[in-house]
Parts: sequence; C-alpha cells; structure tokens
Amino acid sequence: MNVSNTIDQYTTMSGDRSRIKDLIFNRLTECGWRDEVRLLCRNILLEKSGNSVTVEQLISEVIPKAHTLVPDAVKKELLLKIRTILAEHESMFPKKL
Repeated sequence: MNVSNTIDQYTTMSGDRSRIKDLIFNRLTECGWRDEVRLLCRNILLEKSGNSVTVEQLISEVIPKAHTLVPDAVKKELLLKIRTILAEHESMFPKKL
C-alpha cells in the first residue's frame, strides 16, 4: 500500500476525509473556481455546438484546465490541513511514511 492510499484510508475511517472535502468545496466556491470551471464548460460546449460532445470528452478537456485554475493558497491550505491531521495521529503511521 502506498502513502496516498494509507492517508486516504485513514482519513476515510477517521471522518477527516469528509471535513477535508467540505473545506475544499468551500474554498473553491469562495475563490470563484467553481464559477470559472462552469464557464469553461459552457464555452467548450458553445465552441463545439455543431458537434455532439460526450461527457467524457468534456471532462477530458476541462480537467487539465481546471487543475491549473486552483489557487495556490487553496492548495497550500489543504496540504497544511492534511499535515496537521497526520501529525495529530502520527503514532498510527509507520515511520517510513
């Protein structure tokens, strides 16, 4: 099991995953990211209005752009939150992590 899976499993079991998801949702809403992504989707659909666009095609085009639109402050806050959670429960993780 890799580090990411271990952290994911722990945060799910502890209930912290839900709090992290809420934090991300709120921060992305507050900074306008969700509105930007919604507008990005709309623009892509308008550009391709003559062609039928599948959900998979839309997702594959939007995801890379959406990732770049996440503000650094939100990324840093999320990383700090995860580190804090892990530090609080450090004894549960092997030293190699």
